Amino acid sequence: MNGMAIRDLIASTNAEMLRLRKWPAFWIVLGTWILLNLTFAYLFNYLAYTSGGSSRMSNGLPREALLRQMLPAAVPEVFTQGMAMFGGALMLVLGALTVGSGYGWGTWKTVYTQGPSRVQAVAAVVVSLATVVVALVCAAFVVDIAVAALIAASQSQALTMPALDRSLLGISTGVAILGMWTLAGALIGAIARGPALAVGLGLVWVLVVENLLRGVAGIFAPIEVVTDHLPGTAAGSLAGAMRTVDGPATPGVLQILSPTESLVVLAVYSVLFAVGTVWLMRRRDLV
Repeated sequence: MNGMAIRDLIASTNAEMLRLRKWPAFWIVLGTWILLNLTFAYLFNYLAYTSGGSSRMSNGLPREALLRQMLPAAVPEVFTQGMAMFGGALMLVLGALTVGSGYGWGTWKTVYTQGPSRVQAVAAVVVSLATVVVALVCAAFVVDIAVAALIAASQSQALTMPALDRSLLGISTGVAILGMWTLAGALIGAIARGPALAVGLGLVWVLVVENLLRGVAGIFAPIEVVTDHLPGTAAGSLAGAMRTVDGPATPGVLQILSPTESLVVLAVYSVLFAVGTVWLMRRRDLV
């Protein structure tokens, strides 16, 4: 790629980032994930902790275990647990809306006729979404650290921050999981050529189809080789590798693949989704 192409890609990426920042749906999706993260990771656990004793809200964990999960040292583990399913579903929606809405609004026609090449235009979307994922994961990590620090102070606990390597591992895990689902949404948006159908298909896959297939694998072993390498299985296994406590896991969190296998599978899916989106939008007509 020559210097002119790089400058065009940077300019296209900046334009795409500006479009996302001006788009209310973008902030709604990101804000919803931050809110859900805080609600399930801290609000419910804090209510269960202050109410005393084990309950359904606490998943049967004793008060001491609940408190440990709400302290800053546990943030790398806690903030990744909801990403495999709920966070992934929301980021899939964002990817599908980002690409699919361009067809409904006629944005892609304008870009293709007046802007850079198709490859650069779509690559700019992929780079923009990757940037958003990294920024979101880092923002969620900082917010969780702040909330956990407040809880620690209110409960007279030592303010022990998570180790640097553990923090980097948690952030990398979050980027790998959410990045894969975001790119999956982008590909579905390109296939469906519209936001509504893309969002519906993506959510059905994340929340229903994969769970059904894993259930079938429990009674029909030959398809396990497929279900063990589905996107959701890899994402759930990588999130599960961060768990350090016993008790019921968050929905979508699994322990099927090893961390290395999960990371490789997620990387392969991410590359396939990104390349597939660029190839499809480059080769296909808009009508």
